[in-house]
Amino acid sequence: MNKHTFFSAGAALSLIASALSFAETPPDRYTIVRCGTLLASADQPARQRQTLVIKNDKVEAILDGFDPPALTSARGAGAAITEVDLSDKYVLPGLIDCHVHLTMEFDRELRMREFTESDPFVTLRAAVYARRDLDAGFTTVRDLGTGRPDVVFALRDAIQQGMLIGPRIVAAGHAISITGGHGDGTTGTRQQLVPIQRPEDGIADGPDECRKAVRFQIKIGADVIKVTATGGVLSVAKAGLAQQEFDDELAAIVATAHSLQRKVAAHAHGSDGINAAIRAGVDSIEHGTYLDDESIRLFKRSNCFHVPTLLATATVAANAEKPGFYLPQVNEKARQVAPHALEMFRKSHEAGIKIAFGTDTGVSPHGENAREFALMVKGGMTPLEAIRAATIVASELLGLEKEVGTLEPGKAGDLIAVSQDPTRDVTELERVQVVIRSGQVVKSPG
Repeated sequence: MNKHTFFSAGAALSLIASALSFAETPPDRYTIVRCGTLLASADQPARQRQTLVIKNDKVEAILDGFDPPALTSARGAGAAITEVDLSDKYVLPGLIDCHVHLTMEFDRELRMREFTESDPFVTLRAAVYARRDLDAGFTTVRDLGTGRPDVVFALRDAIQQGMLIGPRIVAAGHAISITGGHGDGTTGTRQQLVPIQRPEDGIADGPDECRKAVRFQIKIGADVIKVTATGGVLSVAKAGLAQQEFDDELAAIVATAHSLQRKVAAHAHGSDGINAAIRAGVDSIEHGTYLDDESIRLFKRSNCFHVPTLLATATVAANAEKPGFYLPQVNEKARQVAPHALEMFRKSHEAGIKIAFGTDTGVSPHGENAREFALMVKGGMTPLEAIRAATIVASELLGLEKEVGTLEPGKAGDLIAVSQDPTRDVTELERVQVVIRSGQVVKSPG
C-alpha cells in the first residue's frame, strides 16, 4: 500500500465522518397527558388537573392545569407530539408484578405440552401473555423461573429493543432446585424421556453445584436468581412444603448471587424454609404461607421483602375443587395452603414487613393480575397501601426505584388510567382503560 492509498482511505473516512455529523437526528417525541386526577406517588396526595409531559420515554415535567404556559417548551419545532386527554380519568404510575411466569398458564394439559411444544411456539405465546399483563396495567414484571430461560430472555430483550410491545421484564431463568425438588420439572416423568438434569438446568445438590448453577444462570442472562427453598404446591413430588435446600446450599446460592450483583428470590412455604432462607440473606420470600413469629423477627432484622401471592393461593384452592384438574398429591397440598393465606398476609402486614405486590400469574391467567389487590385489602391493607406495594415497594425490591414506581421527572413514562378513584374501590384497577409505556400509548378505549 503506497502513500496515495493511505491518503485515499483517510479522505474516505473523513467524508464519512462529516456525513454522519450532518445526518438528521430523530425528532424528539413528546407525549402530553392531561390528567383529571394524578396520583404521581402513593406517598403523596393525588392532585387535580395536572399535565404530564413525557419527552421520548422519560417524564420531563408535571405541570398544574391543562394548558399551562410552560407547556409551550414541549412543542418545539419539528417535535413529534401526541396529546392524550385523560381529563376525566384517574391516573397513576404503571403497576409492577414481582412474580409472574410468562411461558405458562397452568391447566390439565401443561405437563404434556412440555413435551409437544417447541421453543418458538412457546416464545410466541409468551409474547401474548406479556401483552395481556401489560394491557392489565402492569408495565413492569419479574419472571421468576421457567423451564425455557432462553424464551424469556429473548422476549425481555426484544421488548427492550422496541421490537415487541410488552412490559419491562426482570428475568430469573431457571430456578435453582435440589434433585426432585419443587423446581425439578422432570419429577414424576419417565426418566428415559428426559435429559439428566444438571446445575446448568438449575438442578444442584451441595454448595459447589449450587454455585455453578447460579453462575451459569447469570452467564446466560439472568437478572435475578430464584431458589426453591421449600416444597411447592404444584410440583408432582409428594415431599410436603417444608425446607428442601440445606442451609449450606442456601448460603452458597445467596453469596454467589450477591457477589455477582444479583438479588435472590426464595420460593418458601414452610416456616423452616422461610427462616433458613432469610438467615441466608435472600432478598425476598415468595409466598411465605406458614411464616411464624421467628419469621417476623427475621424479616424485621433483615432487608428482606415479602411477596405473598394471594391470587395463586386462591386460584389453586378453587381449581382443587374441579375433579381431575390436579393430580391427587397436588390437590392435597392445594387444600393445605388455602386456609393459611389471609392469616399469613394479615400477620405480615400488621408486623410492618415490607410487602411487595406479586401474583404468581401463570398459576392464574395472565391479564387478571389486578385481582390480587382486592385480596390484599381483604387481608387488612388499605387500597392505597396495596397500590404502594405495587409501585414504590415493588420498584425497591426490583432495584428499579430510580426508574419506575412513581411519576416524576427523569423516571420512565409508564402510567395507567382508570375511570374512578382506586383508593376508594381498589377493584377499579381490574378495569384499566389506558396504558402508556415509555411514553407510547399501548392501550386506549378506542
